[in-house]
Amino acid sequence: MESLLAHLARKERARLRVSRVDVEQSPDLASRLGVSEVPSLVLLDAGRALARLEGRASAPRIERMLAPHLAEGEGVSVEAA
Repeated sequence: MESLLAHLARKERARLRVSRVDVEQSPDLASRLGVSEVPSLVLLDAGRALARLEGRASAPRIERMLAPHLAEGEGVSVEAA
């Protein structure tokens, strides 16, 4: 999944920032993001969770999650744990 997220980060670099959270090193952040399963993807806008995927996800599934938020032209952030 990391290579897929790296590809998306390059493709949408003007509108999307991808960050990785190590839940063992940052348990407080993982808790604030509501991460209960690894891997998880949390889509954030100004610190507010807009969408999430838990478990392994395919490229089409991730793109479907992101599409409505990227279509708005606003920048968003994806936190991967």
